[in-house]
Amino acid sequence: MVIVPATRADAQGVIDLIGRVFVEYGWIWDPVIEVPDLLRWTPYEPPDGAFFVIRDERHVVGSVGVDRVRDHAELHRLYLDRAVRGRGLGDALVETVLGWCRAGGVRRLVLWSDTRFVHAHRLYLRHGFRQVGERVLPEDVNQTRELSFERDV
Repeated sequence: MVIVPATRADAQGVIDLIGRVFVEYGWIWDPVIEVPDLLRWTPYEPPDGAFFVIRDERHVVGSVGVDRVRDHAELHRLYLDRAVRGRGLGDALVETVLGWCRAGGVRRLVLWSDTRFVHAHRLYLRHGFRQVGERVLPEDVNQTRELSFERDV
């Protein structure tokens, strides 16, 4: 499987992927509430943003986005279908974002991740991220609590 740059035309495939993960975790899925950035797509437009996907024969099975925010960049929407986890694709997606940051002169990368994504946290720590914060999203129907990670690029 190959990581390729995504376009607005890929948004629905990414939304479907994230919806499958929400179902896997037993969470309430409402794209309008959960992924408004993907519905707009503007955060991922060049030159200040990018989005990457992995496809199998029929679906988007992996995704990650990045956008520049003032003096750093933020990693968003790193998701993998259950069937493709454990193959190094998460590592490849993180490295793709780090490469985008380096090419654009970004010096720091940050992200927020739901506390229930334990495997993703191990992935981030392997790639040199450190946990630096925590927040609760009080209005969230899925009772989301997130951890913040960051690393120098």
